[in-house]
Amino acid sequence: MSAHPYPAFTFFSRFVADIQAGHKTITIRDEREANWRPGQRLALFTNPEHQPFGTIEVLSVKAVAFDELNDEHARQENMTLPELKDVIRNIYPDLPPFYVIEFQLLEV
Repeated sequence: MSAHPYPAFTFFSRFVADIQAGHKTITIRDEREANWRPGQRLALFTNPEHQPFGTIEVLSVKAVAFDELNDEHARQENMTLPELKDVIRNIYPDLPPFYVIEFQLLEV
């Protein structure tokens, strides 16, 4: 496997189509994945299969509380707000501090 020039960033496979279609333009992560900087490029891989599926550029990283999530976040995730909150609760049951990482797809 050849090394990718950008750091790896993973998404669950179910989100690949929405990202590649430009429907999902943010991801909400905990502090372990909040150290990215605007302008940084990341190589995308599926989780858990680790299949490459594109490159993104980070546009912004902003702290957000679970209770502050709104319909705009849900739209950017291509979900309803109840769906988004359910997904986050399933991934992060302890509801730690969250960060909205806004990104732009550069290549598929």
